[in-house]
Amino acid sequence: MNDLKERFFNIAGFPNCVGAIDCSHIRIIGLGENGQRFINRKGWSSINVQAVSDSNRRFVNIVAYWHGSVHDSRIFDNSLMKQRFEDGEIDGFLIGDSGYPCLPYLMTPLLNPGNAAENKYNHALCSTRNIVECMFGMWKRRFPCLTYTLRFKKLQTSLAVIVATAVLHNIAISEREPNLDDDIEDLQPQLQINRVQNGRGNAVRRALFQQYFA
Repeated sequence: MNDLKERFFNIAGFPNCVGAIDCSHIRIIGLGENGQRFINRKGWSSINVQAVSDSNRRFVNIVAYWHGSVHDSRIFDNSLMKQRFEDGEIDGFLIGDSGYPCLPYLMTPLLNPGNAAENKYNHALCSTRNIVECMFGMWKRRFPCLTYTLRFKKLQTSLAVIVATAVLHNIAISEREPNLDDDIEDLQPQLQINRVQNGRGNAVRRALFQQYFA
């Protein structure tokens, strides 16, 4: 864990980070009348996939069964990953975008930075969090079906393919297969800013401003 924190710190100087979290929508074919809940804010059917990346752009956690209309923060609220942080099993921070609430173990950008320390914090967090976006991009480049549409008639087959391709992506990273860094469009709805902030999370974030970025 200390090695992981050091590798994340070396990206942009963000301390005590153990993972970068984000969600990405994987398009699926329509599921008829019972598939309305899978229609996301863009108007097409998808699975909203939550993933946590390590510093090497590998999946260390994936949740792939929530329908596309569900917001990122709700997926995290109901995840085993959150429970492990709540129970103190993991010592460190996840870093996420403004779609998540600021929690003692989940750091998010400051929406209106007012001084140099807050700007440095935002720069370090956003530069480090970019690792999970890169992971999603590489994953979808390796498996173009994830960029376009999974055309399986059974939902469970689509869910299995999503997880299987994540495992194969990790194997490709471990085997040092060529990186696929080409930019592609990440087909997900426009971000909804999460206005619900946790008081303890804000206190931890203010402490980071003072201890590491002032």
